[in-house]
Amino acid sequence: MRILVTFSLLILMPLASPSADDGVPAGAAGNCMTCHKEKTPGLYRQWYLSEHAKHNVTCLDCHQAAAGDRDGFVHEGVRIATLVTPKDCGRCHKTEQQEVEASYHATAGRILESADAYLAFAAGGQPAAIAGCESCHGSKIRIDPSSPNKLNRDTWPNSGIGRLNPDGSNGSCTACHTRHQFSKAQARRPESCGKCHLGPDHPQEEIYRESKHGNVFYTHVNEMNLGADRWVVGWDYSAAPTCATCHMSAAPNQKKTHDVGKRISWTLRPPVSKMKPHWRQRRENMKQVCTACHGRRFVDGHYRQFDGVVQLYNEKFAKPGGRLMALIKKKGLLKRAARFSNNIEWIYWEIWHHEGRRARHGASMMGPDYTWWHGIYDVAKHFYFDLLPAAGELGDPEVDKFVDELLKDPMHKWLSRSTSDIKKDIRSGKMQELYKDMFKPAGE
Repeated sequence: MRILVTFSLLILMPLASPSADDGVPAGAAGNCMTCHKEKTPGLYRQWYLSEHAKHNVTCLDCHQAAAGDRDGFVHEGVRIATLVTPKDCGRCHKTEQQEVEASYHATAGRILESADAYLAFAAGGQPAAIAGCESCHGSKIRIDPSSPNKLNRDTWPNSGIGRLNPDGSNGSCTACHTRHQFSKAQARRPESCGKCHLGPDHPQEEIYRESKHGNVFYTHVNEMNLGADRWVVGWDYSAAPTCATCHMSAAPNQKKTHDVGKRISWTLRPPVSKMKPHWRQRRENMKQVCTACHGRRFVDGHYRQFDGVVQLYNEKFAKPGGRLMALIKKKGLLKRAARFSNNIEWIYWEIWHHEGRRARHGASMMGPDYTWWHGIYDVAKHFYFDLLPAAGELGDPEVDKFVDELLKDPMHKWLSRSTSDIKKDIRSGKMQELYKDMFKPAGE
């Protein structure tokens, strides 16, 4: 009964809202809640169940616009903005806002400069790029003075993780903390990341599900203490890690962070993986999370295997494939000038952008099926039996010589050897000798 009484006061009083001296009519925040309770009851109910409501944070605390805000408009006598940006959230969550601004997530809205966006706009079309790519990556929010909420309909709605906002900030907190409940438990679950981190080119959620981490999470989810204020792995829960555990949340010797790259040592996105700046410290950061539950030898062993797959992909497929494509382009052998207008470009793209990423991400998160069958298996098949034959069809002596020399390398020479000889090399350990140096990180 006390809750109901308190709630009735909330909808009548402008709790934590600006005063009349700020140009806001008395009771404006209460009016927001009274109206939205009737017109958008789902939205209102989400807010009512949130930590914001418990701490008297009302609609106007987030949505009120200043006089100079380009996306501001007058609604029911109050100047508000539909768009709530990280800069707005940063008034209360300053540290988190600064960490997001420094993260790789905050750069995702610059997708127009990438080959991904070119492919979507050129080969697909703008509607697909808007509803597909930009929905995850974010886009530049454009102002439309004729629109009731001042936002251009091609760029809004958009909660992309790297959204470029009119106030100069980057990102959208609601990409992970969905409005209007902003649940901690929801943001800590792998499904929160799975809106974007899934599919043929970056299937992290699927890899997580097949890994032991995912298996244990979904069978022990009731033991995860997901809604706790303090959420330190090994102390407040121990059943399993989630994406947030490894990349953002606190560990006994690691502070929580909203900079998702502070624990990542390899960059697995580009055609050839490279070690990130300060990779040793980044790796140690992640290892300290791992050792909340695993012994140090287990963790070191995982990284040895992970490094081996990345180096294998780099040295055996990615680097020679990149050199081959560079030679083809240098000699002007592509029939059409536009990007992705030649079949061999699509073959190479899918080898590194889809299959190579799947292999690398699979190894990083202990997903064996994605490391091999969805990863290196596809890389090898399409490298040997699609990419190299397509290069041969160009009929250029220099390209043919490149391929012939490549296939003389011991790693590729298996194509010209008998099955029995290869089996002997595997049994004797000679085959393993070819790859012994790949278990060292590129920075060592």
